[in-house]
Order: sequence, then structure tokens, then C-alpha cells
Amino acid sequence: LQEIMQDIHGRCLQTAEEYGMPGNYVAGANIDGFRRVADAMLALGLI
Repeated sequence: LQEIMQDIHGRCLQTAEEYGMPGNYVAGANIDGFRRVADAMLALGLI
């Protein structure tokens, strides 16, 4: 569980920085979550 949480934390921080909002965990989590769902939908040919 600790490793999973560390991975999530890192992805949130990195994504927020990529989109010009360093340190904004909420934005990072929302953007990363959206990208993961969108990537899955593309992989399945849904969009």
C-alpha cells in the first residue's frame, strides 16, 4: 500500500508541474485521473 500511495503522490505532483500548477495536488490528481481514463478509452477504441 505504501508503494502505491507513493506512486500516486509522485504522479499528482509531476502532473501538476507539467500543467503549470506546481504543488497543486487536487489539480494534479484530477488531470492525471482524466488522462488515465482517456488513455484507456482510446486503447479500447471507444473514442
